[in-house]
Amino acid sequence: MKGISVRVCIAVVIVVLAAIVWNRAEAADKSAMLPNPVVDTPLATTSSKQTAVVAGGCFWGIQAVFQHVKGVQKAVSGYSGGSSSTAEYEVVSTGHTGHAESVEITYDPSKVSYGQLLKVFFSVAHDPTQLNRQGPDSGTQYRSVIFYANDEQKRVAEAYIAQLEQTKSFPRPIVTQVVPLKGFYPAESYHQDYATLHPDNPYIAINDAPKVEHLREEFPDLYKK
Repeated sequence: MKGISVRVCIAVVIVVLAAIVWNRAEAADKSAMLPNPVVDTPLATTSSKQTAVVAGGCFWGIQAVFQHVKGVQKAVSGYSGGSSSTAEYEVVSTGHTGHAESVEITYDPSKVSYGQLLKVFFSVAHDPTQLNRQGPDSGTQYRSVIFYANDEQKRVAEAYIAQLEQTKSFPRPIVTQVVPLKGFYPAESYHQDYATLHPDNPYIAINDAPKVEHLREEFPDLYKK
């Protein structure tokens, strides 16, 4: 029995390592050097705070990526797209509340533009061609969405998606929704900073750590430790 257990453990380790390598290779292939947004907001002349809300799969990975982007002051996991009364993890996980697992990004527009945040979102944070799923997670709560807060964000988001489609930056059509932000509801405390606090969790090692590494490699000017 001990011999079998050892073999099972070795097999699990091999599968995990293979999955990590495959995820890194897939991430590199699917978004190799996306173009900069032609339509973007200019960098502000003074420091301030603005917010952007995006969704693309489990919020652990999205939060982890944007916590390492220069100019981002805070990234919070939460829920958008549904009402406040059902913005609870167990309820949202049914896929029937209209919510998407989302991240609210607070950033300094004098250091990073909204368009550059979207470039990171499409490049390394998720796969925008997967409909109502992301990697191992499936359901409408894992859909790809940009929740715009104003007309300027809407203009930049729609223009960038059109640009990526025109340049055929992805092998399949982009399914990312661009919808108005009606509310953002922070997730439970145990979801916040999950990837940072649980780096040895197999889910994080396989699905989220490669995203942060890809950010470091592809965006050296935007990456921060």
